[in-house]
Amino acid sequence: MRTKLFLAAATAALAGVASATAGAAGHGIPYSFLGKLTAAPSGGRISISVEGGNRPALRALLGSSVAQTFAYGDRTEFLRWTNGVPAVVQAGDLKSGDYVRVNVRAPRGSSLDTIEATTAGLIGDHGTRLTRPDRPDYLFRGTVVSVGSSTVSVDVRGGNRRALRLLLGSSRTQTFAVGGSTIYLRWQGRVPTVTDLGGLTSGDRVAIHVRAAAGSTLGQVTSTAAAKVAEHEPAGRS
Repeated sequence: MRTKLFLAAATAALAGVASATAGAAGHGIPYSFLGKLTAAPSGGRISISVEGGNRPALRALLGSSVAQTFAYGDRTEFLRWTNGVPAVVQAGDLKSGDYVRVNVRAPRGSSLDTIEATTAGLIGDHGTRLTRPDRPDYLFRGTVVSVGSSTVSVDVRGGNRRALRLLLGSSRTQTFAVGGSTIYLRWQGRVPTVTDLGGLTSGDRVAIHVRAAAGSTLGQVTSTAAAKVAEHEPAGRS
């Protein structure tokens, strides 16, 4: 039975960790698989022992072994995440035993064989341990209005349900606190680079991620230093 994927267990293990990200360029939907790397990638193949994934990925895996092998190629981006900060690496830099997320974009309803034969767009190495955030993510998306020494004002145009619920009856323009622990990223396609507050200018499209207690008010969320400010963050990326 160890070779079978238990959907409920995998989903629980992944809660708050996995997110759907874009895979290879083209049409389709993202399939995101999370698991431990069982061997160093080679020959355009990467093998993992799957422990979770997004809903389309887990649906494709029903009835299959947790041991799966995916394709990668010249267009695949490899990232290593350390304390929320990404660095671009090569396939050979990934280490057996690390948790990796394999992101593939394929047509909705694709078979597992089709997904595995499709070149992955992004493979992220998250190290030997996964840390589940202890507070929910309040995500606001919009454009920068102004930047202060410790604040970023944003014209909010979207976000996750938790964040948008707080904005009901409030101004669309909100000022968010930032601090020494805030991570600043600039995405170019599927590759993020680390920047700083000084890199933000009026009109930039940003995603503001704030980790705050469940049930927080809008004032409590905006006064909590953002965990991450990301320019041009792809939809579904967290």
